[in-house]
Amino acid sequence: MSASVTQKQGYLQRVLQRWGHVLQPVRSVQEDQRFGYRDRVTLNARCDGAAGWRFGMMRRDELIPIPECPVHSARVNKLVALLRATLPAHANFPLAYLHVAGGQATLIVKARNYEPADLDMLRAGLSATGVEGLWVHCHASAGRKLFARSGWHLAWGAPISLDAAGLVHGPAAFQQLLPDLHAQAVALARDHLDPAPGVAVLDLYCGIGSTLRQWLQAGASAFGVELAGGAVDCARINAPGAVVLRGTCEQRMPQAREWWHDGNHSRRACYVNPPRSGLEPALLEALARDLRPDRIAYLSCSAGTLARDLAVFEAAGYEVSSIAPFDFFPGTHHVECLALLTLDRSLDAG
Repeated sequence: MSASVTQKQGYLQRVLQRWGHVLQPVRSVQEDQRFGYRDRVTLNARCDGAAGWRFGMMRRDELIPIPECPVHSARVNKLVALLRATLPAHANFPLAYLHVAGGQATLIVKARNYEPADLDMLRAGLSATGVEGLWVHCHASAGRKLFARSGWHLAWGAPISLDAAGLVHGPAAFQQLLPDLHAQAVALARDHLDPAPGVAVLDLYCGIGSTLRQWLQAGASAFGVELAGGAVDCARINAPGAVVLRGTCEQRMPQAREWWHDGNHSRRACYVNPPRSGLEPALLEALARDLRPDRIAYLSCSAGTLARDLAVFEAAGYEVSSIAPFDFFPGTHHVECLALLTLDRSLDAG
């Protein structure tokens, strides 16, 4: 554990060297929480006559099976074992991927339809795994893009689940895997953004609305943007009162700009949680030089793109006051960072 955290700290010190004076120590979990935490996974599926069904990760064209993976939750490992024992042959059920999001599991098959009776044995054992809803997603061209809008079939159980924080989520929604550690990150962001009555918070890549709910509970106005339709539906349930729009953040900038400027806001803040590619170029430019929120909290899963984006914000008059790393994926090489930025308004006055 200590060697892993030390390795991640050293990596961040190299990549974020420019901000080394505000880089905090990596926050991680206790030793007994390093394993069995990963309740959101996407696994490749392959079937052959000798080994039957196998689930794992691809290395070039080879599947590396990972049965009983130590970082996977008990629910995931039980489900994988049940699938291996009960799934029909590939010819009858061309499964390509298994996706698990908390209590919701999805079998992604490369076909236009499937025969429900082929999963009777699987259904009989699902309640013992801890899975709450099983979907079959028929997507003949599944690959780099796992999901399509159509082809969803609820094969068993409930269509939605609740996470540890009581948030509604569906089969394709993203949730942070370590609730206590994620709560620390959200608390830091909340303290920095200081949401309150009269404050507007723009929440980009808002997911199922976990942070939107934080801003609303503090009395602020909130506007969220999320690309995934299922996540948007959940966000509107989890954060009633927030404006939530579907689309890329770049596409939704006109509506965000109108909301930003038309409201009677005493102060404006922004929370962003982009994918590994970082902020879209046009969005980064809009935030840094047009919308110019007073404070920004930026949760990043890529130190490289974070460094790129922070340099743009600094050039536009923002000061990076803190970078707090979080070990959201113990036992892997991944590490995320929460950067806190404040705008120097004196530059605007000048």
